[in-house]
Amino acid sequence: MPTDDLPETFHVTTDEQLRAVSNLTRHRIMAVLRFEPATITQIAARVGLAKGSSSYHVRLLERAGLVKVVRTRKVRGVTERYYAMAVRSITLPDPGRGGPDVLMRHAVADLEASPVDGRQVRMAHLRLTDEQVAELGERLHALADEYRTLSDPALPDTSLVFALFRPAPRDEAEEDAK
Repeated sequence: MPTDDLPETFHVTTDEQLRAVSNLTRHRIMAVLRFEPATITQIAARVGLAKGSSSYHVRLLERAGLVKVVRTRKVRGVTERYYAMAVRSITLPDPGRGGPDVLMRHAVADLEASPVDGRQVRMAHLRLTDEQVAELGERLHALADEYRTLSDPALPDTSLVFALFRPAPRDEAEEDAK
């Protein structure tokens, strides 16, 4: 699907937009539409929902400006709409310290639902300078961008998630848990 006319980044700024992207079902619908347009029927089959539920979620995403109709066709007197992402990437507001990170929650849910034989999960604890953290982040982003250009819509979906962060000091983390 050509994406030349899509805005590069969509900044979530309203409560309606945040509610739209915060829902796991809508997150999975956007994943279906990431590479190619699909009808409500196709979306429902890929996500495992009833057509009515898929239609509801797609309407909320459309109203929030995240998906759009890219073409229509008549099938036995009914207009079939093909939906696609309206943007290339979505930037969420910082959840703030102790706030839920929507992207990581969705990633963990998708990971837990994925077949065990296809997973590659690793956690590494590092001790790095601020400059090294910045460099590692830039390299991870560049690597993800490089492989995004290799994406083939005919192949199965593969998700890459990374989080580079400094944990809160132990006493602050324990205080936040109370």
